[in-house]
Amino acid sequence: MSHGIFMQTHLLTLSDFSGDELTAFIERAIKLKKETQAGIDQRQLQGKTVCLLFEKPSTRTRVSFEAATYGLGGQVIFMSARDSQLGRGEPLKDTARVLGRYVQGLVVRTFGQDVVEELAHYAGIPVINALTDLYHPCQVLSDMMTVIEEKGPIKDLKISWIGDGNNMANTWIEAASLLGFQLSLACPDGFSPNHDILDKAQRRAPGLIELVRDPMVAIAGAAVVNVDVWASMGQEAEQEKRIALFQDYQLDSRLLQRAKETAIVLHCLPAHRGEEVTEEVLEGPQSVIFDQAENKMHMHKALLEHFLAGPRK
Repeated sequence: MSHGIFMQTHLLTLSDFSGDELTAFIERAIKLKKETQAGIDQRQLQGKTVCLLFEKPSTRTRVSFEAATYGLGGQVIFMSARDSQLGRGEPLKDTARVLGRYVQGLVVRTFGQDVVEELAHYAGIPVINALTDLYHPCQVLSDMMTVIEEKGPIKDLKISWIGDGNNMANTWIEAASLLGFQLSLACPDGFSPNHDILDKAQRRAPGLIELVRDPMVAIAGAAVVNVDVWASMGQEAEQEKRIALFQDYQLDSRLLQRAKETAIVLHCLPAHRGEEVTEEVLEGPQSVIFDQAENKMHMHKALLEHFLAGPRK
Protein backbone atom coordinates (compact mmCIF):
# COMPACT_ATOMS: atom_id res chain seq x y z
CA MET A 1 0.00 0.00 0.00
CA SER A 2 1.35 3.40 -0.91
CA HIS A 3 0.83 5.66 2.06
CA GLY A 4 1.53 8.78 0.03
CA ILE A 5 -2.02 9.12 -1.26
CA PHE A 6 -3.56 9.15 2.20
CA MET A 7 -4.20 12.42 4.00
CA GLN A 8 -6.26 11.11 6.93
CA THR A 9 -4.65 10.10 10.21
CA HIS A 10 -7.83 8.49 11.60
CA LEU A 11 -10.56 6.13 10.39
CA LEU A 12 -13.82 7.65 11.59
CA THR A 13 -16.01 7.11 8.53
CA LEU A 14 -15.45 5.79 5.00
CA SER A 15 -16.41 9.11 3.40
CA ASP A 16 -13.18 10.63 4.71
CA PHE A 17 -11.39 8.55 2.06
CA SER A 18 -11.49 8.17 -1.71
CA GLY A 19 -12.56 5.02 -3.48
CA ASP A 20 -8.92 4.39 -4.45
CA GLU A 21 -7.82 4.67 -0.84
CA LEU A 22 -10.48 2.23 0.35
CA THR A 23 -9.47 -0.17 -2.43
CA ALA A 24 -5.85 0.09 -1.25
CA PHE A 25 -6.91 -0.98 2.26
CA ILE A 26 -8.71 -4.01 0.81
CA GLU A 27 -5.80 -5.00 -1.44
CA ARG A 28 -3.37 -4.72 1.45
CA ALA A 29 -5.63 -6.84 3.71
CA ILE A 30 -5.77 -9.56 1.05
CA LYS A 31 -1.95 -9.54 0.81
CA LEU A 32 -1.55 -9.69 4.60
CA LYS A 33 -4.00 -12.61 4.70
CA LYS A 34 -1.88 -14.52 2.19
CA GLU A 35 1.25 -13.77 4.23
CA THR A 36 -0.46 -14.98 7.42
CA GLN A 37 -1.58 -18.19 5.73
CA ALA A 38 1.98 -18.73 4.46
CA GLY A 39 3.36 -18.35 7.98
CA ILE A 40 5.32 -15.17 7.19
CA ASP A 41 6.34 -13.31 10.35
CA GLN A 42 4.71 -9.88 10.58
CA ARG A 43 6.30 -7.41 13.04
CA GLN A 44 5.07 -4.04 11.79
CA LEU A 45 3.69 -3.06 15.23
CA GLN A 46 6.69 -4.20 17.27
CA GLY A 47 7.22 -1.75 20.13
CA LYS A 48 3.73 -0.25 19.74
CA THR A 49 0.71 -0.51 22.03
CA VAL A 50 -2.94 -0.24 20.97
CA CYS A 51 -5.73 0.64 23.40
CA LEU A 52 -9.15 -0.86 22.68
CA LEU A 53 -11.67 1.48 24.32
CA PHE A 54 -15.01 -0.34 24.15
CA GLU A 55 -18.17 1.11 25.68
CA LYS A 56 -20.21 -1.49 23.78
CA PRO A 57 -19.61 -5.23 24.27
CA SER A 58 -18.02 -7.21 21.48
CA THR A 59 -16.78 -10.67 20.60
CA ARG A 60 -15.55 -10.64 16.99
CA THR A 61 -14.41 -7.01 16.86
CA ARG A 62 -12.46 -7.24 20.11
CA VAL A 63 -10.81 -10.59 19.41
CA SER A 64 -10.03 -9.74 15.78
CA PHE A 65 -8.39 -6.42 16.73
CA GLU A 66 -6.44 -8.10 19.53
CA ALA A 67 -5.35 -10.96 17.25
CA ALA A 68 -4.41 -8.46 14.54
CA THR A 69 -2.31 -6.37 16.93
CA TYR A 70 -0.51 -9.37 18.45
CA GLY A 71 -0.11 -10.85 14.97
CA LEU A 72 1.79 -7.72 13.92
CA GLY A 73 4.01 -7.87 17.01
CA GLY A 74 2.22 -5.18 19.01
CA GLN A 75 0.67 -5.08 22.47
CA VAL A 76 -2.97 -4.50 23.48
CA ILE A 77 -4.65 -2.82 26.43
CA PHE A 78 -8.40 -3.50 26.58
CA MET A 79 -10.66 -1.09 28.46
CA SER A 80 -14.39 -1.78 28.83
CA ALA A 81 -17.00 0.72 29.99
CA ARG A 82 -16.32 -0.46 33.55
CA ASP A 83 -12.61 0.29 33.25
CA SER A 84 -12.66 3.74 31.66
CA GLN A 85 -13.69 7.19 32.80
CA LEU A 86 -15.97 7.70 29.79
CA GLY A 87 -19.30 8.86 31.10
CA ARG A 88 -18.03 9.24 34.68
CA GLY A 89 -17.52 12.96 34.67
CA GLU A 90 -13.99 13.27 33.29
CA PRO A 91 -14.05 15.42 30.14
CA LEU A 92 -13.52 13.31 27.04
CA LYS A 93 -10.78 15.65 25.85
CA ASP A 94 -8.83 14.90 29.04
CA THR A 95 -9.19 11.14 28.61
CA ALA A 96 -8.04 11.49 25.00
CA ARG A 97 -4.92 13.47 25.87
CA VAL A 98 -3.93 11.13 28.71
CA LEU A 99 -4.32 7.98 26.61
CA GLY A 100 -2.40 9.68 23.82
CA ARG A 101 0.64 9.79 26.14
CA TYR A 102 0.49 6.05 26.87
CA VAL A 103 -0.32 4.28 23.62
CA GLN A 104 0.24 4.64 19.88
CA GLY A 105 -3.35 4.09 18.72
CA LEU A 106 -6.96 4.04 19.94
CA VAL A 107 -9.61 1.65 18.65
CA VAL A 108 -12.99 2.86 19.90
CA ARG A 109 -16.39 1.13 20.04
CA THR A 110 -19.02 3.45 21.44
CA PHE A 111 -22.46 4.98 20.98
CA GLY A 112 -22.11 8.51 19.62
CA GLN A 113 -20.10 9.40 16.52
CA ASP A 114 -19.23 12.61 18.36
CA VAL A 115 -17.23 10.55 20.87
CA VAL A 116 -14.80 9.16 18.27
CA GLU A 117 -14.57 12.59 16.64
CA GLU A 118 -13.65 14.29 19.92
CA LEU A 119 -11.14 11.58 20.81
CA ALA A 120 -9.54 11.99 17.37
CA HIS A 121 -9.40 15.76 17.80
CA TYR A 122 -7.58 15.67 21.13
CA ALA A 123 -5.66 12.37 21.41
CA GLY A 124 -2.76 13.24 19.12
CA ILE A 125 -2.63 9.60 17.96
CA PRO A 126 -4.60 7.64 15.34
CA VAL A 127 -8.19 6.79 16.27
CA ILE A 128 -10.06 3.95 14.54
CA ASN A 129 -13.86 3.74 14.72
CA ALA A 130 -14.71 0.14 15.62
CA LEU A 131 -18.46 0.94 15.67
CA THR A 132 -20.74 3.79 16.60
CA ASP A 133 -24.51 4.06 16.34
CA LEU A 134 -23.99 5.86 13.00
CA TYR A 135 -21.17 3.94 11.27
CA HIS A 136 -19.25 0.65 11.25
CA PRO A 137 -16.43 1.33 8.76
CA CYS A 138 -14.05 -1.51 9.70
CA GLN A 139 -16.81 -4.10 9.29
CA VAL A 140 -17.87 -2.90 5.85
CA LEU A 141 -14.24 -2.73 4.68
CA SER A 142 -13.70 -6.36 5.67
CA ASP A 143 -17.07 -7.32 4.16
CA MET A 144 -16.07 -5.73 0.85
CA MET A 145 -12.82 -7.71 1.06
CA THR A 146 -14.92 -10.89 1.32
CA VAL A 147 -17.05 -9.83 -1.65
CA ILE A 148 -14.00 -9.15 -3.81
CA GLU A 149 -12.41 -12.48 -2.85
CA GLU A 150 -15.60 -14.31 -3.78
CA LYS A 151 -16.83 -12.27 -6.74
CA GLY A 152 -14.01 -10.18 -8.20
CA PRO A 153 -14.34 -6.45 -8.97
CA ILE A 154 -17.05 -4.94 -6.80
CA LYS A 155 -18.06 -2.30 -9.36
CA ASP A 156 -19.67 -5.00 -11.50
CA LEU A 157 -22.00 -6.22 -8.76
CA LYS A 158 -25.43 -5.52 -7.36
CA ILE A 159 -25.42 -5.71 -3.58
CA SER A 160 -28.62 -5.82 -1.54
CA TRP A 161 -29.34 -4.96 2.07
CA ILE A 162 -32.43 -6.44 3.72
CA GLY A 163 -33.63 -5.19 7.10
CA ASP A 164 -32.93 -2.32 9.48
CA GLY A 165 -31.42 0.90 8.16
CA ASN A 166 -28.76 0.81 10.88
CA ASN A 167 -25.09 1.78 11.15
CA MET A 168 -24.13 -1.04 8.78
CA ALA A 169 -26.64 0.14 6.18
CA ASN A 170 -25.33 3.71 6.53
CA THR A 171 -21.79 2.50 5.95
CA TRP A 172 -22.69 0.33 2.95
CA ILE A 173 -24.37 3.41 1.46
CA GLU A 174 -21.14 5.39 1.81
CA ALA A 175 -19.15 2.50 0.35
CA ALA A 176 -21.39 2.22 -2.71
CA SER A 177 -21.07 5.92 -3.46
CA LEU A 178 -17.27 5.82 -3.15
CA LEU A 179 -16.53 2.53 -4.92
CA GLY A 180 -19.27 2.81 -7.52
CA PHE A 181 -21.31 -0.37 -7.10
CA GLN A 182 -25.08 -0.81 -7.22
CA LEU A 183 -26.75 -0.99 -3.80
CA SER A 184 -30.42 -1.73 -3.21
CA LEU A 185 -31.74 -1.46 0.35
CA ALA A 186 -35.10 -2.77 1.58
CA CYS A 187 -36.06 -1.35 4.98
CA PRO A 188 -39.45 -1.16 6.68
CA ASP A 189 -41.18 2.19 6.84
CA GLY A 190 -39.81 4.08 9.83
CA PHE A 191 -36.53 2.13 9.82
CA SER A 192 -34.74 3.76 6.91
CA PRO A 193 -31.04 4.61 6.91
CA ASN A 194 -29.87 8.06 8.00
CA HIS A 195 -31.47 10.56 5.60
CA ASP A 196 -28.47 12.89 5.33
CA ILE A 197 -26.04 10.03 4.65
CA LEU A 198 -28.34 8.58 1.97
CA ASP A 199 -28.97 11.96 0.34
CA LYS A 200 -25.27 12.85 0.19
CA ALA A 201 -24.36 9.43 -1.21
CA GLN A 202 -27.07 9.54 -3.89
CA ARG A 203 -25.83 12.95 -4.98
CA ARG A 204 -22.23 11.69 -5.05
CA ALA A 205 -23.19 8.62 -7.12
CA PRO A 206 -26.48 9.26 -8.97
CA GLY A 207 -28.47 6.18 -9.95
CA LEU A 208 -26.46 3.65 -7.95
CA ILE A 209 -28.23 3.56 -4.57
CA GLU A 210 -31.94 2.89 -4.10
CA LEU A 211 -34.10 2.55 -1.01
CA VAL A 212 -37.26 0.46 -1.36
CA ARG A 213 -39.77 -1.14 1.02
CA ASP A 214 -40.14 -4.46 -0.79
CA PRO A 215 -37.30 -6.95 -0.14
CA MET A 216 -38.27 -8.85 -3.31
CA VAL A 217 -37.32 -5.74 -5.31
CA ALA A 218 -34.06 -5.13 -3.46
CA ILE A 219 -32.81 -8.69 -3.77
CA ALA A 220 -33.74 -9.26 -7.43
CA GLY A 221 -30.59 -10.12 -9.38
CA ALA A 222 -28.28 -9.40 -6.45
CA ALA A 223 -24.84 -11.02 -6.36
CA VAL A 224 -24.45 -10.27 -2.64
CA VAL A 225 -27.18 -10.32 0.01
CA ASN A 226 -26.61 -8.60 3.35
CA VAL A 227 -28.65 -9.12 6.50
CA ASP A 228 -28.16 -8.02 10.09
CA VAL A 229 -29.97 -8.27 13.42
CA TRP A 230 -33.31 -6.46 13.59
CA ALA A 231 -32.48 -4.80 16.92
CA SER A 232 -28.95 -3.52 17.44
CA MET A 233 -27.18 -2.99 20.75
CA GLY A 234 -29.09 -0.46 22.81
CA GLN A 235 -32.40 -1.34 21.12
CA GLU A 236 -33.16 -4.50 23.11
CA ALA A 237 -36.35 -2.97 24.52
CA GLU A 238 -37.70 -2.77 20.95
CA GLN A 239 -36.91 -6.40 20.13
CA GLU A 240 -40.45 -7.80 20.28
CA LYS A 241 -41.94 -4.83 18.44
CA ARG A 242 -39.33 -5.11 15.71
CA ILE A 243 -39.85 -8.85 15.27
CA ALA A 244 -43.48 -8.14 14.39
CA LEU A 245 -42.64 -5.28 12.02
CA PHE A 246 -39.76 -7.05 10.25
CA GLN A 247 -41.42 -10.41 9.53
CA ASP A 248 -41.47 -9.82 5.77
CA TYR A 249 -37.74 -9.05 5.81
CA GLN A 250 -36.53 -12.47 6.89
CA LEU A 251 -33.98 -13.94 4.48
CA ASP A 252 -35.28 -17.45 3.81
CA SER A 253 -34.68 -19.77 0.87
CA ARG A 254 -37.75 -18.41 -0.94
CA LEU A 255 -36.48 -14.82 -0.83
CA LEU A 256 -32.91 -15.86 -1.63
CA GLN A 257 -34.12 -17.50 -4.85
CA ARG A 258 -34.81 -14.00 -6.20
CA ALA A 259 -31.10 -13.21 -6.04
CA LYS A 260 -28.59 -14.58 -8.54
CA GLU A 261 -28.17 -18.33 -8.34
CA THR A 262 -24.52 -17.75 -7.42
CA ALA A 263 -25.27 -15.05 -4.83
CA ILE A 264 -23.42 -15.06 -1.53
CA VAL A 265 -24.97 -14.26 1.86
CA LEU A 266 -23.28 -11.97 4.37
CA HIS A 267 -24.11 -11.48 8.04
CA CYS A 268 -21.71 -9.64 10.36
CA LEU A 269 -22.91 -11.71 13.35
CA PRO A 270 -24.19 -12.43 15.92
CA ALA A 271 -27.12 -13.95 14.03
CA HIS A 272 -30.58 -14.56 15.41
CA ARG A 273 -31.57 -17.68 13.53
CA GLY A 274 -35.27 -17.71 12.76
CA GLU A 275 -35.49 -13.90 12.80
CA GLU A 276 -33.50 -11.97 10.16
CA VAL A 277 -32.27 -15.20 8.54
CA THR A 278 -33.25 -18.85 8.64
CA GLU A 279 -30.99 -21.65 9.81
CA GLU A 280 -31.23 -23.19 6.34
CA VAL A 281 -29.82 -20.10 4.62
CA LEU A 282 -27.20 -19.33 7.27
CA GLU A 283 -25.82 -22.86 7.16
CA GLY A 284 -26.36 -23.26 3.42
CA PRO A 285 -23.82 -23.28 0.58
CA GLN A 286 -24.32 -19.60 -0.29
CA SER A 287 -23.41 -18.38 3.20
CA VAL A 288 -19.83 -17.10 3.60
CA ILE A 289 -20.29 -15.74 7.12
CA PHE A 290 -17.25 -17.43 8.66
CA ASP A 291 -14.90 -16.34 5.88
CA GLN A 292 -16.43 -12.91 6.44
CA ALA A 293 -15.71 -13.10 10.18
CA GLU A 294 -12.12 -14.20 9.59
CA ASN A 295 -11.48 -11.32 7.23
CA LYS A 296 -12.09 -8.83 10.03
CA MET A 297 -8.71 -9.79 11.49
CA HIS A 298 -6.87 -9.38 8.19
CA MET A 299 -8.53 -6.03 7.49
CA HIS A 300 -7.72 -4.84 11.00
CA LYS A 301 -4.08 -5.74 10.37
CA ALA A 302 -4.10 -3.58 7.25
CA LEU A 303 -5.67 -0.66 9.12
CA LEU A 304 -3.38 -0.90 12.16
CA GLU A 305 -0.33 -1.19 9.93
CA HIS A 306 -1.34 1.85 7.92
CA PHE A 307 -2.26 4.16 10.76
CA LEU A 308 0.35 3.09 13.33
CA ALA A 309 3.37 1.73 11.48
CA GLY A 310 3.77 4.49 8.91
CA PRO A 311 4.98 4.17 5.32
CA ARG A 312 6.36 0.79 4.33
CA LYS A 313 9.72 0.64 2.56
